[in-house]
Amino acid sequence: MRDLGYGPTEAIADLVDNSVAAGAHSVEITLHFDGGDSWIRIADDGRGMDAEMITEAMRYGAARDYGADDLGKFGLGLKTASMSQCRCLTVASRTSKSVARVEARQLDLDYIEDHDAWDILIVGAAERSESLIGPLKEHRGTVVLWEDLDRILTYQDPGGGWARRHMIKLAERLDAHLGMVFHRFLAGEVPRKKLKITINDVMVDPWDPFARDEPQTEAGRSEDVELNTAAGSGIVHFAPYTLPPKASFSSDPAWRRMSGPNSWNRQQGFYIYRASRLIQSGGWSNMRTADEHTKLARIALLFSPELDAAFGINVAKMRVTLPPELSDRIEAPVNRAVKRARTVYDAKPDQARPQRPSGKATDAAAARGPGSHGNGHVGESIVSGDEHRAVAATITVAQMRREALESAAGAAGEQAALRRIINALSKEAPEVARDLGF
Repeated sequence: MRDLGYGPTEAIADLVDNSVAAGAHSVEITLHFDGGDSWIRIADDGRGMDAEMITEAMRYGAARDYGADDLGKFGLGLKTASMSQCRCLTVASRTSKSVARVEARQLDLDYIEDHDAWDILIVGAAERSESLIGPLKEHRGTVVLWEDLDRILTYQDPGGGWARRHMIKLAERLDAHLGMVFHRFLAGEVPRKKLKITINDVMVDPWDPFARDEPQTEAGRSEDVELNTAAGSGIVHFAPYTLPPKASFSSDPAWRRMSGPNSWNRQQGFYIYRASRLIQSGGWSNMRTADEHTKLARIALLFSPELDAAFGINVAKMRVTLPPELSDRIEAPVNRAVKRARTVYDAKPDQARPQRPSGKATDAAAARGPGSHGNGHVGESIVSGDEHRAVAATITVAQMRREALESAAGAAGEQAALRRIINALSKEAPEVARDLGF
């Protein structure tokens, strides 16, 4: 059950799904590095759970009802996602806005192995750490705490520099992943489900794969496709976009930002959403192959949970398969979208669409790429010596300054303080912040 295919970023995204389903408006993620005692915490301000609900939620194959637009599905996510990354899972929750009563339960694989019993442990008040109950002192909600991170800190020396850098890299990847997967929620595009996510007190910004804030992005003709299959019936919303060529982007940083986590060629294709939550980011789902000349084509496909079986969604919500009936229905509009993207790509530089001037605010926002935000995001990485030498030919002076500051902050254990300083500097003296690479 620990090997269902979760990576750490996908596992945390699955827990954010639970927070959204619980009506949370804010999700605070904390990655705390302390060698073998490191922990990761996901805390929300949702409705919370009473003792019976927590126990049921921690049971494999939990029984619960899902709403039509819930992000959950199998009753497995909390356990399988968490235990795929750690050996000790503790959940604490508070349901009352006025009464600070907290219930806590724990699954500990060491205890299960030692006692040969699959027990859910009650965590009494005296046994609750500040890292567990701290977020619940001021408001109701739920805290999920991962300890004994055996699948994350796999280093021989869990307190060494490599392990610390790995934790920082994880924060960077997590920022990019959550900003992409939940971009519609973060941008307030999902009615009544506006969401704020922070990683170590720094906000995650949405990453819109369709660059809709770019003046030269083209939105093609969208349509609702009625799908009727043996596995289910429903509506799939089809919306094609053609992104601008590099010369027509508002800035080079904006172009680099829109390349996405996997770079331009692999980010072309379908962006498939289940209940507004991104499941697949790029790729043509066996309908065609990726091509340099079509890399500006990105197509949104949105379906509701009633079509889960038709799309073959898996437990980790990381894989879908296009129903053959849908592939047949959208073949013609996909071909039109690809043809338009090729035309835009192949246009000569002097035929490129005119570039509109953009203000400083737009340029600054565009410069914040996934995992590398201009507000000093936790996602910004510390590059090791070997990595630095490998990319020295292309790195800018500003990047070198930024990495030197981050490296020094990491060595001193003051990453959080550096982020606060960068946030303040970006507001008080943005030009200086840019000169320093932030």
